[in-house]
Amino acid sequence: MGVITTGLGVLIAVAVFVVIVLLFMVSRLFRKVEQGKALIISKIRRVDVTFTGAVVLPVFNKAEVMDISVKTIDIERTGNEGLICRDNIRADIRISFFVRVNKTTEDVIKVAQAIGTARASDQETLQELFNAKFSEALKTVGKQLDFVDLYTKRNEFRDQIIAVIGTDLNGYSLEDAAIDFLEQTPMARLDPKNILDAQGIRKITELTAIEHVKTNEFQKKEEKEITRQNVDARQTILELERQQAEAEIKQRREIETMRAREEAEIATAHAQERLRAEGANIRTEEQLGIQQENKAREIAVAEKNRERVIAIESEKIEKDRMLEVISRQRETELTTIAKDKEVEGRSGRSPR
Repeated sequence: MGVITTGLGVLIAVAVFVVIVLLFMVSRLFRKVEQGKALIISKIRRVDVTFTGAVVLPVFNKAEVMDISVKTIDIERTGNEGLICRDNIRADIRISFFVRVNKTTEDVIKVAQAIGTARASDQETLQELFNAKFSEALKTVGKQLDFVDLYTKRNEFRDQIIAVIGTDLNGYSLEDAAIDFLEQTPMARLDPKNILDAQGIRKITELTAIEHVKTNEFQKKEEKEITRQNVDARQTILELERQQAEAEIKQRREIETMRAREEAEIATAHAQERLRAEGANIRTEEQLGIQQENKAREIAVAEKNRERVIAIESEKIEKDRMLEVISRQRETELTTIAKDKEVEGRSGRSPR
């Protein structure tokens, strides 16, 4: 029993060791693939492609990485190499095509076998592969459209180019296209000896002449419209000014009427106030006159009373004086009588 247990322990330990070794080997041999890349594994009997990752065995397998991200191919045609439109007008154009290796096992293998993994997404290689095809498609579609349509319907132009090229390009796919620049080729860069350029120059001359005439007509029409609008505006302004003048005259008249009415009311109020003031003054003067008369009367009465008192006093004084005089006279007479009597008495006693 102990031998069996020991044997099982050894087997388990060996199994665990083997698993650990295998995991370590797998971790060391596993190749992870970045986004936008493809891993091509050439085995003894077949070729595998993975876009995530796989185990690569040394000696037995050969692994190559291919760039399958989107690449840009620029096509530019300018000057006497410009794109010829249906009306033989040349156009300067710059268009970008976005291509990539199609993300399928078959297409990745096809590109790898035809071009090689290193050159599959090389810019120069892509230019060599597709420049002629894309340029031809550009000329084919451009010749189907007049320049004005080419210029105004860019999205349709781009879609037609993509349709002519197609999306399957021997393992590559055309993702999209973008027109970066599109303008009419300047006439100075055209060759008058070239029949197509000569026709294009004539077309440009005709179109520009027509446009000049239209422009002149539009300018004249614009001038007439501006003049008409100015006349209408002037008439409107004059009418508004007339209405404003009438309104101002009416307003001034109303103001003057109101001012005259207010001035009349003020004058009436002043007159009434003046009359009230004059009445008050008259009443005041009457009161003052009455008071003065009363005062004069009182003064006169007082004066008469004073004179009466003075007269009474004077009369009393005079009476008292007269009484005093009379009294003195009586005293004098009595004194005289007394003296006379004394003298007579003296005279009668002397003879004896």
